[in-house]
Amino acid sequence: MRFFVVCPGGLEVPLAQELAEIAGRPECKALGAWVIDPTPTSPTGGVGLAGPLSAAMALNLHSRIGSRVLLQMAQAPYRQEEDLYKLASGLAWEEWFTSKQTLRVDVTAHRSPLKSLNFATLKIKDAIVDRLRDVTGDRPSIDTAFPDVRVQAHLTATQVTIYLDTSGEALFKRGWRDEKGDAPLKENLAAGILSFTAWKPGQTLFDPMCGSGTFLIEAAQMALSIPPGAIRAGMYGDDAKPSRLAYRPLVTSAHGFGFQRLKPFKEAAEQKRWVDLKEAALAKMLEMRKHYSSVDALKISGGDINEKLVSMFKGNWQRAQLPDQPVVRQIDALAAKPPGSVHEGVMLLNPPYGERLVIKGGRGQDRVSDRDAQDTYADEPDNRFELNLETGRQSAKRSSRESLKKLQAQEEQDPKFVEFLRQFGQHLKDDFGGWNIFVLTADMALPGQLRIKESKRTPLFNGPLECRLFKFEMHAKRPA
Repeated sequence: MRFFVVCPGGLEVPLAQELAEIAGRPECKALGAWVIDPTPTSPTGGVGLAGPLSAAMALNLHSRIGSRVLLQMAQAPYRQEEDLYKLASGLAWEEWFTSKQTLRVDVTAHRSPLKSLNFATLKIKDAIVDRLRDVTGDRPSIDTAFPDVRVQAHLTATQVTIYLDTSGEALFKRGWRDEKGDAPLKENLAAGILSFTAWKPGQTLFDPMCGSGTFLIEAAQMALSIPPGAIRAGMYGDDAKPSRLAYRPLVTSAHGFGFQRLKPFKEAAEQKRWVDLKEAALAKMLEMRKHYSSVDALKISGGDINEKLVSMFKGNWQRAQLPDQPVVRQIDALAAKPPGSVHEGVMLLNPPYGERLVIKGGRGQDRVSDRDAQDTYADEPDNRFELNLETGRQSAKRSSRESLKKLQAQEEQDPKFVEFLRQFGQHLKDDFGGWNIFVLTADMALPGQLRIKESKRTPLFNGPLECRLFKFEMHAKRPA
């Protein structure tokens, strides 16, 4: 079977590494042969691979960086909408789902000659429902909000590829986040950024502007070998209590993943493989719990000036099935010190912009920052298709980015914020010598504002917003 694992733009390299690690797990090797495509050298929004059908279960359970796992159903040349209908109507959809299940179809394109994606979507949808009506005598209903089955098609200039979505809800929706907060980082983007920092479990990790704790929770789950899909897989049984505000009611073990609503995965053999995958993951989790017997052993900590966010972080930590309470304080970032007085470690932060930093515990009401302007947690199209859209939608995204940059420019002129950045840069020099500092921001001028020269900058996309991950290597002070 052919799969395409979607990821945020810029994370193709760490995703390819993650897929190799998943394929190398003993229980995943036992499923059959895996062949991962060469790592993309330019942004593709994902990585392809070939593997057994059961690979869909392992990928959905274990991929931290992936957004969706798409199963390729067909690929063919096309010239007009009727070609899409013929291809889709020739597929045996009745072998995958029933006419009693609800359906959603999404189509995206890159340099497609077709004039309307909406019409292309309609033709593929008609082909699927007509096929099921002809075979079963009944046709499925369309549900764009909470579908049982999702079909995705992607158009290039000459080729159409049709996929079944085996994930259902996007994989970054882990099921532990209580509230969005101001503009939270998607969990899979946070996991990918962690891979760029080269942080390893057991190494000190600190976020002085931790917000609702996305970086730190992802790191703690990595250290404890907790699969990102554990809650949706029902691995905690009655012990897990997903938030009543956790995105949508679907992100629970009751609804699980998209593949669980497809016929082939309901066969006894696949059900047995699914149980085996979860049991192997649970055994590894129990092993790592013994290794990190206390929260202090994780060496993961944070702080935030906003008391509400600190409280939110604590609740998210518990729902993520992490031990005890997180090591977190309500504190101004300018007063934060290296945890445990360690002389080296990794600091990772996604700073908010503007007045939230300089007014303790809240945000000014007279202005909107660029973090507030973007809804980074919206359920927008996934990145392979988000980056490669037809001209009209590209223009819309350019307009959106230009608006965000204008807001950002206004924030940069705020003398209080500029002064905060200068003070924070000096604070890093004075108190975090020997540390590697990583900052995700849409502010390309940040190094100059901190008055620290970056050693590396990595382009990334936070939803539609182009960002940079800046790395700063803080030199240890020489003894007097």
